[in-house]
Amino acid sequence: MGVKLSNDVVVTKVFNNSIVLVKSKGKEKILFSKGIGFGKRFGEKILKGTEVDKLFTIEDENNLINLNKIVDRVDSEFFAFCEEIIYSISESLGEELNENIHIGLIDHLYFAIKRLKDGEEIQNPFIVEIETLYPKAFNLASEVSKKIGEKFNVKVPNGEVGFIALHIHSAINNSKLSHTIKYSYLSNLIVQNIEEKLKIKINKKSLDYARFLTHIRFAIERLLTKKTIKNELTSVIKEKYEKSYEIASYISKLLEDELNTKIEDDEIAYLAMHIERLKLSL
Repeated sequence: MGVKLSNDVVVTKVFNNSIVLVKSKGKEKILFSKGIGFGKRFGEKILKGTEVDKLFTIEDENNLINLNKIVDRVDSEFFAFCEEIIYSISESLGEELNENIHIGLIDHLYFAIKRLKDGEEIQNPFIVEIETLYPKAFNLASEVSKKIGEKFNVKVPNGEVGFIALHIHSAINNSKLSHTIKYSYLSNLIVQNIEEKLKIKINKKSLDYARFLTHIRFAIERLLTKKTIKNELTSVIKEKYEKSYEIASYISKLLEDELNTKIEDDEIAYLAMHIERLKLSL
């Protein structure tokens, strides 16, 4: 079902016959509709009541500035291709995406495709964590990578799929991309230290590992948002799972440095409990 324009809008850029950039009351809007751009010129009005298939609004002032920089930097065909990708993601999910994706993802893909064409290697040290933590976004990113490969005749490595997934996940959850990357980095840091302390190699494809990462993600989210958790079993965990608590204490010190926050005993015990469960699953 389409969307009817609530007021007249002015065309500022035509990308193809189906995608146009317009301005309305100081806001940029991206309109999608078959034939909407045909014959349109800069400054021309599209009248109130016109029905379009999809409408994305850019409201944040910094996003408005950055969107116009991207429009000036990339050619119309590339911008339209990226917007079609964003449209398909939104349609697949059946929900609206955070407006940041129109800046972050397009800017990222512009430089990523240039690097791929130049034969540069794209590495992603958090690929396993991203795929495990954000499976929905990763599956969508895999579909996006296929379209990129077909359109630009490049091989998109798994690491790049992971980076695309981060942008999608942030847009779905209205979260800052920096926080999403932080989750992946810190999860990776925690796991590396657990492996080192226990002298083990964790199977990162296992269900137990996926569960563990989910617990870690929520713990990091609490720390980032300054939320606390009450753990009635803290004293029991300290005594019963001494080794796991020792490892959890060491990791907590690392996290305190990374996040510039104080981690309470109850949170450390919570982490120790999950480390113990992970140990038992190996």
